[in-house]
Amino acid sequence: MDLLHYPASRLPPFRCTYPHRPVSTSLRRSFTVRSSLDLPFPEEKAKYYRELQAAVDVVERACRLCVDVKKSLFSSNGQILEKIDQTPVTVADFGVQALVSMELRNLFPSIPLVAEEDSASVRANNLVNSVVNVVTDKARFGDKQLTEADVLEAIDRGGKDAFVFGLNPATYWVLDPIDGTRGFLKGCESLYVVGLALVVEGEIVLGVMGCPNWQEDYSQPSTTEVQKYENILSGAGTIMVSHVGYGTWKKRLSDIQSSKAKMPHNWTRCFVDVCHVVDEARFCIPESQTWETLPLSAVYDATTETENVGKKQIHLLPTCCGSLCKYFMVASGRASVFILRARTQTIIKAWDHAVGIICVREAGGKVTDWRGSQLDLAADQVERRVLFPSGGVLVTNGSLHNQILGMISSSLPVV
Repeated sequence: MDLLHYPASRLPPFRCTYPHRPVSTSLRRSFTVRSSLDLPFPEEKAKYYRELQAAVDVVERACRLCVDVKKSLFSSNGQILEKIDQTPVTVADFGVQALVSMELRNLFPSIPLVAEEDSASVRANNLVNSVVNVVTDKARFGDKQLTEADVLEAIDRGGKDAFVFGLNPATYWVLDPIDGTRGFLKGCESLYVVGLALVVEGEIVLGVMGCPNWQEDYSQPSTTEVQKYENILSGAGTIMVSHVGYGTWKKRLSDIQSSKAKMPHNWTRCFVDVCHVVDEARFCIPESQTWETLPLSAVYDATTETENVGKKQIHLLPTCCGSLCKYFMVASGRASVFILRARTQTIIKAWDHAVGIICVREAGGKVTDWRGSQLDLAADQVERRVLFPSGGVLVTNGSLHNQILGMISSSLPVV
């Protein structure tokens, strides 16, 4: 059975049996992660339990790094840059990549990292000391003093040309240090995500998304209750985790840090919504694209007015920057559909989608390109950094997937 096709079930998670492919020897080495963190499924059955523990631990610390940097971002000079592609990048991006890279290298030295940044901008803009300072505050290296060389090497470990994969199946981490950096640079209510996934022999086996500004009412028993985007307030934030065959779960970031983290019942199971009618669905699209550029616009108009969705209109959620927060919304049941058009001038990067794919699928949803094919993480055979989805990416609650694929197909030119 293809691991990526396994649907998240609404049966109790502890009864799930799931065939796994043999784990690579690089995942068998002994290591220690923070023992105070329990996950919401049994360690003896979840094959990648300790890898997920390590990922949750480092993503939580990365989120705290982001929050700390953001507090000083607008009062310190030289901490906001423009990358070559004109998307802003901050000390936090580099700091998160360095932190995650160092921690994972210590635990899993033979597993490479595919990540967004490299150290060229850090060096060129004299930001090395700033990055070292924010990483030192969150890293765990005992009495060892981090050096500039340590941090720069850690950043470049995930950068372009750091590792050549070739044609064979591979095991590697995929990191987006901050997805939605423009959101990070906006007000405190804007959403951004730290995303980390593990790929084993071409299959995504676990994922962690940390969203420091996400907040909802965890006292409610239902995980599919929709909350209006306008009511999202700055708060404790949320971390979302997924393990192949064991579903998608979420917990307050503050609970990860607290003494209550030992209690597995603090986790809440995530499910996609149950909407099965397209014009009743809640849609997300990239902030760089308009509804009129998408195939469904030939059938439906779009409105962001929650109370005034008319006939032949769909509800378009005014979500913020980056792709991963849209995956987060679909996996948590807040949105029904995320649709992205692949444009010739835009390269679609693996780190913008990898962790979102497993979180949505394990919550019961579906992710394909516009022709219904699975996204091929190995399409970039050398570096595993680029995706080539036909037409674009379609993320849904599963129930709507074939209907929307049909609408897309009917509007695309015959090739």
